[in-house]
Amino acid sequence: MEILETVSPPRPRLPEWLRLKLPTQRSFAATRNLLDGLRLHTVCESAQCPNHWECWSRGTATFMIGGDRCTRACGFCAVSTAKPLPLDPDEPARVAEATRRMKLKHVVITAVARDDLPDGGAEHFRLTIEAARAANPGLVIEVLVAVIGIWAVLVGIVEIVVSLQARRLSPPAPPRPGEEAVAEAERILREPGSQAPAPEERERTPRP
Repeated sequence: MEILETVSPPRPRLPEWLRLKLPTQRSFAATRNLLDGLRLHTVCESAQCPNHWECWSRGTATFMIGGDRCTRACGFCAVSTAKPLPLDPDEPARVAEATRRMKLKHVVITAVARDDLPDGGAEHFRLTIEAARAANPGLVIEVLVAVIGIWAVLVGIVEIVVSLQARRLSPPAPPRPGEEAVAEAERILREPGSQAPAPEERERTPRP
């Protein structure tokens, strides 16, 4: 019996725009060393963002406060799901110091979901924003918050705006709710281990 050997055609090379070039600039290493030295978490690393090589090479990062353990288990997110540790009271100051050292003009701050806290981490957001504003008065601050805690965080930010205006300092940029999916899709995207309440179980707060 004759055995025919099949030869597969050569695999086409990937286009240049699809290839990821690892960073060789010193700025990437400087950003990593700064974040490690200040013991800060970023979405870039915790969520395994494929673009963090490019961002860190440019000396920027998206800070993730509240620890690196999320109380939700979203299927679309790579952030670890586990019982969170207590909030670090020094974290706001370290985030502020990072924005100062990195000489940022615009910073994005987000957080893991903290459904274990009564305010969802709103007070920690407020302290971080205030610290960043004090360290860098001209900084534009953009916050990405969990859907559950958006109104609690809004209340905290309104308090910050009033305080900053009294001291004639510029307020932070309006927050953007981090809604990755509409309510109807949440049951499909979230794993059974998530502690986030179902859409119909949430307390609805009327929008102004």
